[in-house]
Amino acid sequence: MPRKRSSVPNRGFRVADQIQRDLADLIAHDLKDPRVGMVTLNAVEVTPDYAHAKVFFSLLTGDPAETEEALNHAAGHLRNGLFKRLHIHTVPTLHFIFDRTTERAADMNALIAKAVASRSKDEDPT
Repeated sequence: MPRKRSSVPNRGFRVADQIQRDLADLIAHDLKDPRVGMVTLNAVEVTPDYAHAKVFFSLLTGDPAETEEALNHAAGHLRNGLFKRLHIHTVPTLHFIFDRTTERAADMNALIAKAVASRSKDEDPT
């Protein structure tokens, strides 16, 4: 049986993008939990049926595990805020996940810089 296609192309990506923008605003202005510091939302992945959304975030300062716990604790409140802003039938259940991509990128940059520095020392004929 052929898979039913959405009448609007890339709707899932557009909904995820709108969720990301609205959540960033809600976290910055409505969330008063002191465990949530300077959070950056990196990406949102929504299931095809819009039942669940994985929200990937990174931190400037603070404890990632504590912030993840606080965000998941406030997920119901944030979902309610999304329900008021989004005009879709099903607002997904939010699952916050700490994204270590920026940490890994910084570590890789440090390793590359170290390798380049040691290589230039080895090639220096003085």
